[in-house]
Amino acid sequence: MTISSLPQSAPQFAPVHANYDTNRSLTKFVLLGIITFGIYMIWSTARAGDDLNAIASRWDNRRSMNFWLLALVVGPLTLGIAPLVWWHVTSERIGNEQQRRGLPVTVTAADFWLWSILGAVIFVGPFIFMHKWLTGMNQLCADFNARG
Repeated sequence: MTISSLPQSAPQFAPVHANYDTNRSLTKFVLLGIITFGIYMIWSTARAGDDLNAIASRWDNRRSMNFWLLALVVGPLTLGIAPLVWWHVTSERIGNEQQRRGLPVTVTAADFWLWSILGAVIFVGPFIFMHKWLTGMNQLCADFNARG
């Protein structure tokens, strides 16, 4: 029997699944950020932004700027305005993607402005926002890892 006489079937492709990080935590974010003088904070935020682009860009046709570029070049050039826009946009994208996937919406752009900016007055606001943002990314990544 030759190879050409064997029945040919269409290749079966598995659904798109990934292995995105789902163990982001505020404690690790803050403690490793202090130990590494902020490098871990930039690295983990950049990685989460890349994950968000991979998960949500297919549906919202948007891409968030690379956080390394933002933190080291664009942010200082715009005197801190660009990072505010980046956090606003990514928070809104996380909330929209959670809603699209049928997950409870845990973070929105309003959370950024209320907790991170206005909440800085009571000192704990930025920490609450970061917890919400990291939790939202964990939920999105876990859902994408499971369902694609």
